[in-house]
Amino acid sequence: MHEASIALSILDAVIGQCRKEGFVVIQSVRIMIGKAAGILPDALVFAFDVAKAGTIANNAELLIELVRIGGDCRGCGQDFEIDDSRFVYECPRCGSSSIKVNRGYEMQIIDMEVD
Repeated sequence: MHEASIALSILDAVIGQCRKEGFVVIQSVRIMIGKAAGILPDALVFAFDVAKAGTIANNAELLIELVRIGGDCRGCGQDFEIDDSRFVYECPRCGSSSIKVNRGYEMQIIDMEVD
């Protein structure tokens, strides 16, 4: 379960930033995860909740914004987005296999609420 190591990395980053800035409590952490990033949101929340115990993020909530998979089609020249799958083999508009997927692999800390 690589979500545990991701949760630990998120906590290290936000706790380190809070200490640097002088904050003592983290109330929430908001992250962005692409649907094709291979991360299970429920497993990540569970791992975060376990890992935060005894830290300044002890009562923090992990808020996840999912990014849809999307890209550009070289066949029809249109931008596309897909909700259903991690795998995109063709343009959902024209069926061309000449596509470039450029969204959906994100994993980024957006912000946090602190005291």
